[in-house]
Amino acid sequence: MLTLEEELWELRNNHTPDAPNPVVSTHKVDVGSADDLTRLFESIKQLHGQDGPDILVSNAGHGKRIPDIADISVDEFDYTLSVNLRAAFILSKLSIPHMAARGWGRIVFVSSLAAHGGGINGCHYAASKAGLHGLMKNLATKHAKDGITVNDVAPAMIGETGMIPDERFVEGTPGDVRNIPVGRLGTPREVANVVLMFCETGYLTGQSVLLSGGLK
Repeated sequence: MLTLEEELWELRNNHTPDAPNPVVSTHKVDVGSADDLTRLFESIKQLHGQDGPDILVSNAGHGKRIPDIADISVDEFDYTLSVNLRAAFILSKLSIPHMAARGWGRIVFVSSLAAHGGGINGCHYAASKAGLHGLMKNLATKHAKDGITVNDVAPAMIGETGMIPDERFVEGTPGDVRNIPVGRLGTPREVANVVLMFCETGYLTGQSVLLSGGLK
């Protein structure tokens, strides 16, 4: 599977000859830091000549698996919400003015089955993803008039990732592949397919797509 940087460079190298050469940039950012995110947008303006992205996919996440509330420290709870929810709020706050000014924009949050009450993680993770779902619903309602759609994809048991490298990692948990109706883990490409659908479909907003192989 290609890394993000490899895919971006492949996109740049495969553009049609008569199309303008796309400007591709990558940035390393601590999404838990509001200052880092502000500096990111300053870099975007400097490199791309606009105040923000036309499409925002908020995908960074933190999910230390701690099922029991008694074992979840306050610091872990705060950090999880900072990365999973607060960062999406800041990114949206910085992105929406540019999108509204041009009358078009797409915001996609990557949520989780945990937002719907399922999953293998604890309440800290579920709370962060449920908050993300509420943020999506609110922004979708308020900014449809600006030409901005806001949706989320809620994956569960996606393999080939840092959280779930392979099937063995979830053996004996509610996310065991034997409990998934389609009988396998999902793939990052399948998550990307839903994100692409959101970006291409302007009549769809305020919706959450549960991508779980039938797992509830």
